[in-house]
Amino acid sequence: MEFTDYKILWSIAVIIFIFFTRLFIARSLKKIQVKFSFQKARILVTNKIITILLYISLIVIISFIWGVDEKQLLIYISSFLTILGIAFFAQWSLLSNITAGIILYINYPVKIGDTITVLEKDNNITGEIRDIGAFFITLKTQENELITMPNSIILQKNIKYDSE
Repeated sequence: MEFTDYKILWSIAVIIFIFFTRLFIARSLKKIQVKFSFQKARILVTNKIITILLYISLIVIISFIWGVDEKQLLIYISSFLTILGIAFFAQWSLLSNITAGIILYINYPVKIGDTITVLEKDNNITGEIRDIGAFFITLKTQENELITMPNSIILQKNIKYDSE
C-alpha cells in the first residue's frame, strides 16, 4: 500500500468515528430529554451545536491527516477568529444576547411554561415563558400579549418566580 492509501483509510476511519459519535450523542440527548423533561427545541439546538463542533473537529483532523501544516492552519484559524471578533464587536449586543441565551438554556432555574415577573423600576412585566431563543425570550402576559425581551436583559434584571 502506498502512503496515500493510508491517508484515505485514516480519513474514512475518522469520518466513521465522527458519524457514530454523533449518533451516540443524539441518542444520549434524547434520553436526557426524557429523564429531565426538557423541551424538544432545547435538545434540537444542543444537538445542532454539538454537530457543528464535531464537523469542525472532523475538518481539522482530516486536514492534519492530509498534511496541512499546523502553522498554516493556526494562521487561518486566527485570521478567521479575528474577523469574527471584529464582527461581534460591531454587534456587541448580539454577542451578549447569544451568550445569555445559552446561559438561560443550560443553567437557569426557569424553563418554558414557567411564570416570571421581571422587576423593573417603573413597570414590572409578568408573563409565562413561551420561548427561549438565541436572542430573545418571549413572555405571554395575562392579557395574551406576547412580549419579547433580549436575553441579556433577563440575566441583568431581578426576576421573581411566581409559584403556583
